[in-house]
Amino acid sequence: MPRHEGKIEKRLKNLYLLTPVLIALLGMALHAQESFTQKVPSVRMTPAEMTTIQRGKTGTVDLQFHISSGFHINSNHPSAEYLIPTALKLDPPTDIAVGRITYPGGKEMSFDFAPNEKLSVYTGDFTVSVSVHPLSTVLPSRYEFHGNLRYQACDNAACYPPKNVPVQFEVKIVKAPPPKGKNPAQSPHAHS
Repeated sequence: MPRHEGKIEKRLKNLYLLTPVLIALLGMALHAQESFTQKVPSVRMTPAEMTTIQRGKTGTVDLQFHISSGFHINSNHPSAEYLIPTALKLDPPTDIAVGRITYPGGKEMSFDFAPNEKLSVYTGDFTVSVSVHPLSTVLPSRYEFHGNLRYQACDNAACYPPKNVPVQFEVKIVKAPPPKGKNPAQSPHAHS
């Protein structure tokens, strides 16, 4: 047998022996990547519908949020002082005031990391309502609001560092409708 054929056979035999090891390592890497992606908590905002508000009046914008499966976030009024509340911060356009921000009540739940303690949390979908008041001098147009929702997510075993999710929505400011005209007074002698 020529010498180079022996080397080729030896390399093929080594490759044959290493193949199961390489497949196992690749499988472990893919499993680790899959596990990592499953462990990342997230909150996302559903795109908000345009809200029309009459200038000089107050309107409400409802913002919908979704928490990824297997996670919860602290409510706006967490049950312990050391917990980070979910909070919405907005930068309104000029001459448009943001009034009351209304958060839903949290669900009282206990988890493996504190089985004897009930925590006030949000899970799944939740809505935050924002009161918007454009001044009577605001020009009728569309106005964009920007801000963020700060939250701390946890699973059944641990909590993650606080995060911010960007918040953006538009309101359409319109003029007040013209006052309804009154019928002019009629003379009592008109129907004789």
